[in-house]
Amino acid sequence: MTANLSISGAPLARRKLPIGIQTFRKIREADDYYYVDKTGLAIDLIEQGSCYFLSRPRRFGKSLLIDTFRELFEGSQELFTGLAAETRWDWRKKYPVIRVSLSDGVLQNRAELDQRIAEILIDNQRQLGITCTHKSAGGQLIELIAQAHQKFGQRAVVLIDEYDKPILDNITNSPVALEMREGLKNLYSVLKGADEHLKFVFLTGVSKFSKVSLFSGLNNLKDITLDARYSALCGYTDADVDTVFAPELPGLDREEVRRWYNGYNWLGTSVYNPFDLLLLFDSRNFHPYWFETGTPTFLVKLLGACQFFTPDLTRVVATDTLLSTFDVDNIPVEALMFQAGYLTIASAWRIPGRLELTLKYPNLEVQASLNDSLLQSFSGNPAVPGPQVSQLYRLLLANNLSALQALFHAFYASIPHDWYRKNELSGFEGYYASIFYSYFAALGLDIRLEDTTNKGRIDMAVLFNGHVYLFEFKVVELTPEGRALQQIQTQGYADKYKARGEPIHLVGVEFSKISRNIVGFEVLTLEP
Repeated sequence: MTANLSISGAPLARRKLPIGIQTFRKIREADDYYYVDKTGLAIDLIEQGSCYFLSRPRRFGKSLLIDTFRELFEGSQELFTGLAAETRWDWRKKYPVIRVSLSDGVLQNRAELDQRIAEILIDNQRQLGITCTHKSAGGQLIELIAQAHQKFGQRAVVLIDEYDKPILDNITNSPVALEMREGLKNLYSVLKGADEHLKFVFLTGVSKFSKVSLFSGLNNLKDITLDARYSALCGYTDADVDTVFAPELPGLDREEVRRWYNGYNWLGTSVYNPFDLLLLFDSRNFHPYWFETGTPTFLVKLLGACQFFTPDLTRVVATDTLLSTFDVDNIPVEALMFQAGYLTIASAWRIPGRLELTLKYPNLEVQASLNDSLLQSFSGNPAVPGPQVSQLYRLLLANNLSALQALFHAFYASIPHDWYRKNELSGFEGYYASIFYSYFAALGLDIRLEDTTNKGRIDMAVLFNGHVYLFEFKVVELTPEGRALQQIQTQGYADKYKARGEPIHLVGVEFSKISRNIVGFEVLTLEP
């Protein structure tokens, strides 16, 4: 690919990477940072409506988007030179902007939340040169909006960044989370009554809490989370990478960049997480940058508590209404994983009045890192899986299947006795299979689960390094010994892979509920 060349054929100059910068003015004034232009989409939103909500995972550029709106409404024309908004915006008008950001720090109780809100409102009064007399937070906000309209002669703009963070920071402590929800409800619910004074309202957050529980009748709040037109409102597209970031691509495997970091989708154009790409371009190394900024301990515990069969994470099917069902006392696993960015949309099926979504891992980073975290949970010892995963990769490279049996036997043997009782995911076979699957998924390998043939379904197929591995799992107390490999043979599971012209390894894996380990590991190799 020649995306690193200009029209004249000369290499494009590299610019500064805006790592961690959430201020539009800082990026634009310096004129030496990369910037992906989202201002056209911002103008589209303003022209088509007045009150919006957008849910995106953390570190996806939500704060920068909010700041872009602020500079736009405040009329900072000089910052938009050369951008889509330059010729589409009426720069003669300037609007009073009220910004509420809850993205900084961790608030641990209602008193801290109330104090923080009070500080934010005071800062906005000072910024606009307005003094409010009401004492309550909601009263001050509605007074601030009305006075801003009167003083500036233009309706006010309210921008709320990370509206849900005080709740999510305390989500494992339900009483505190509920207090936070009620405190925020007191603030947000007044927006409905201030409609005559409002030009534009935009809220961002990670999770979509129900309107009933948090917004108290804010009926005109339009949720654009699953609006295909705005799927790329936050994040970088493939086209952005090939054009804006073209100078960064030489020396990097372009397909690996896609495999590792692309794939987040909200029914439209797929995007990359900006944080990942910027750190990749800086370090030149593939690494789970985004995942490591927030280890999902709560999520892993929730997956275990609800006995979720982890191989199903690659094929979750849910309705759009289920993915929008989220509250302190009602957290569907599918909704949490989707909203937090650990699953994304693979496909959609529409029927009258219903939208069914099939979910998947967005990319290799999430697949490998999440399964590594799950292995640590399964084992009860975070130090165990790491070396084992690395050893699995070495054995697969060498196609050493006999050593592969010993590796898994050692892993199951290291799991505490009581751990099986706590983690009987989908029964014993499901728990054993979950561990087996997570090992391969932690390596980011090409895995096909319950791959359908004309004679049945293969439990797990792995394609790696010019070899095909077909696995069938059985529990010997439920099925006669030797049945696992026999089933692969008699059902002809290998037939659909023979056209690849690669060695096919049929692997029958048998577990015992009594010994809590592998008791059978038979392999038959079919040469091309």
